[in-house]
Amino acid sequence: MRLFWRLAPYVAGLLATAALGIAAAGFAAYYYLTPALPSVEEMREIPLQIPLRIYTRDGRLMEQIGEKRRSPVNFEDIPEIVVQAFLAAEDDRFFDHPGFDYQGILRAAINLAITGSKAQGGSTITQQLAREYFLTRDRTFIRKAKELILAIQIEKEFTKQEILALYLNKIFLGQRSYGVVASAEVYFGKNLGDLSVAEAATIAGLPAAPSRLNPVSNPDQSRDRRGYVLRRMRELGFIDEESFTAAINTPVESRLHGPRVDLRAPYVAEMIRSEMLRRFGTNTYIDGYQVITTIDSSLQRAAGTSLRKALFEYDRRHGFRGPVAQITIDELIADYLAEQAVDGESLTADTDPEVQKEITLQDYLNGFPVYPNLNIAIVTATLEDNSAELFLRDKGTVTLAWDQILWRRYINDDVIGAAPENIDEMLQPGDVVYLLSTATGLLLGQLPEAQGAFVAMDPKDGATLAMTGGFDYYSSKYNRAVQAKRQPGSSFKPFIYSAALENGFTAATVVLDAPVVLDSAGQEESWRPENYSNRFYGPTRLREGLVRSMNLVSVRVLREVGLRNALKHLKPFGFPESALPRDLALALGSGGASPWQMAEGFAGLASGGYSVDRYLIDRVLDADGNIVYRTEPAMVCSQCAPAWFDGREKLEAEEQALPEFARKTADTDEEAESESGTDEEQPAPLVDPEVPDYASSQDMIAGASEWHPDFSETPEFWADRNQAKRIISPQNAYIVYDMMRDVINRGTGRRARELGRRDIGGKTGTSNNRRDAWFSGFNHTIVGIAWVGFDDDSRSLGAGEEGSRTALPMWKDFMKAAIVNTPEAPLEQPSGIVTVRISPETGLAAPAGSSNAIFEIFRIGNEPQVNPNIADYNENGIFDGEDEGSSIF
Repeated sequence: MRLFWRLAPYVAGLLATAALGIAAAGFAAYYYLTPALPSVEEMREIPLQIPLRIYTRDGRLMEQIGEKRRSPVNFEDIPEIVVQAFLAAEDDRFFDHPGFDYQGILRAAINLAITGSKAQGGSTITQQLAREYFLTRDRTFIRKAKELILAIQIEKEFTKQEILALYLNKIFLGQRSYGVVASAEVYFGKNLGDLSVAEAATIAGLPAAPSRLNPVSNPDQSRDRRGYVLRRMRELGFIDEESFTAAINTPVESRLHGPRVDLRAPYVAEMIRSEMLRRFGTNTYIDGYQVITTIDSSLQRAAGTSLRKALFEYDRRHGFRGPVAQITIDELIADYLAEQAVDGESLTADTDPEVQKEITLQDYLNGFPVYPNLNIAIVTATLEDNSAELFLRDKGTVTLAWDQILWRRYINDDVIGAAPENIDEMLQPGDVVYLLSTATGLLLGQLPEAQGAFVAMDPKDGATLAMTGGFDYYSSKYNRAVQAKRQPGSSFKPFIYSAALENGFTAATVVLDAPVVLDSAGQEESWRPENYSNRFYGPTRLREGLVRSMNLVSVRVLREVGLRNALKHLKPFGFPESALPRDLALALGSGGASPWQMAEGFAGLASGGYSVDRYLIDRVLDADGNIVYRTEPAMVCSQCAPAWFDGREKLEAEEQALPEFARKTADTDEEAESESGTDEEQPAPLVDPEVPDYASSQDMIAGASEWHPDFSETPEFWADRNQAKRIISPQNAYIVYDMMRDVINRGTGRRARELGRRDIGGKTGTSNNRRDAWFSGFNHTIVGIAWVGFDDDSRSLGAGEEGSRTALPMWKDFMKAAIVNTPEAPLEQPSGIVTVRISPETGLAAPAGSSNAIFEIFRIGNEPQVNPNIADYNENGIFDGEDEGSSIF
């Protein structure tokens, strides 16, 4: 004891000297290193790398694209149990220390003195945050000193809550997830607020070693780490004994979850990704942009479902092409057991045979891609009652009865085989086949070879409401709704008839439906167009020509109108001249157009005669919810324009008659174009100008709605709006629409009558050799375009396949979902239209007392007289248009 008191002063002196030395070294390091360190204020400005998110107009997430998965969250929105779990795991004195924890540093120093190892340790949450933002993970004293200095500065600049929020949003937690929101989605497929105590502890245990401790790849080590976190939570009083016991005994169950997408629309998402990359560059993937599209989630679902159903039905009509593969089950099991033995796995020859079989077949079937509504299966047995047993991926053994299997065999696109009489003609054990999921159960199915596309559009501004570009994006990324330029066939005729109305024809003009021989430039043989039915109907009124889709009537009409006039008329509808033929085949839709282009064209009719530009992006928000881009589409305002009584007047007259505020908008646009010094095509508009700025994506989603302003109620809205230009008279648009309603009521589109609507008009289309099948239809609020065909455009859809049978069901099913329980929305009859009783044979005004007279609509001033004196009508009152250069006017 006497020795102790003798040495005590010396020990105290040494400790004091050491303390002073450490303090001096600390001050020296602080003043030496601080000038070279970044300012912690920059943390407020450094953006987190947040992926691109794409939403529907009603706020449904369609896609998330980016290298890092992160969803920033405010501190007050982080559940207390998550905060407590991280404090227990990483820094239980967080709310007490000034940025560094001397106890932790002391522990690390003692460990260094004992082991000589510079092991990780002693870092507070604040120090970890400093490292995440500014430093590397090098284990050096210099890096550690910088980390400590930055932590002190961070504590001075930010509140504890702000530091925790930054940390819990920034920290890497494995599997490309950054921040607690993303990790909750990745590992458990949950919202942050839905995590259990065990799950919160699992995530909180990840920062130390995200790869080694994550519950997907290393569940045992994850369980051990979770146990440590739970024990610390109990010791700190964050959870009671009951919660601890329940959590510690919870099995570690985790698998990787993709982004929590509400609606899969990959064809749309890819278009958005490409456009965003073009406009915003590679920062598109990291700057947290939120793209609000024009897509309506319910309509998008209806489009996808309708398309797949139409393709399955088409495929069903053409027969079963056989299994996708054929295997010997016993050999497959033997090979799998051999692989297991080499890999040292637990499945052996001693395992129960049924278990061997189930595991082997499941493993084999996992190698096949997943397709919508289709389930891959292996036939394991065929039975005497013509049923079959199949092993279905993820569902085990199922039995199909004969009526679920019976299907005639495919021979070629035009011919199918005789009905099979027994199971052996259809299936054999070892056959690998697809089963189709239907509302009534499973059926033998197959992957369709034909493709399709569907587009829905709002005719008031060109907003694309739904789009699907094929059966399955992941097997074929080719977007047929946009990229496929196919012959529209007879679905193009309404535009030809509109041109005819603009050039003096009426819906009652009688045209001769009879054979015609035409010379074709550059062709050795003359062109002899025919009707689809190969029949001729003689004198035919224009309305009947469209209702019955008569090719020869359309050819004669186009010849009279003239190609130059027709092409000029078609251009404002959005059809580029380069895609249209310079011959009379134009009358039969022999040009090329995509379904998206067709939708824009028919929007011109559905809107009452206005030109609207198709668009898909409504607005783009940055990570803070500020609008950085919005499309300002040309919007239809029929009340803004003067009444049109004569469609033959120049369209420019309307612009001159616009109200002063509307002309001001147009002048501004012209000035802007003049100032640009170029008339080159500008980038397509990406978004609704009257949508408020939102502070967050939640606010954006809450505010998403469909709105069509009414001029009579809000005239001020139109004062600074881009108004759609009129391209045809309202009388022209209405007459074409009325004829298209008859196509559905009693013509080639009559299958659509089951919708029970009087406001819809439509047109079927079938191209040469049945290579394309179309149906295009609309009312005043929505346009829908359906197409079916093969990617190999030389391949026919086969006998009996035409627009009314192949494409119309897709359109009908979509419209059934789109307009169910909605009021009728017909195109209103404009002023300047008169109804006249006419003779159905001559199209002329019927004399009083005519028993077979019918009603027809005309533009005022263009209605027929009882006894006209027109040279081009023959003695029967029929226009034949045969004389070159003749005119009926």
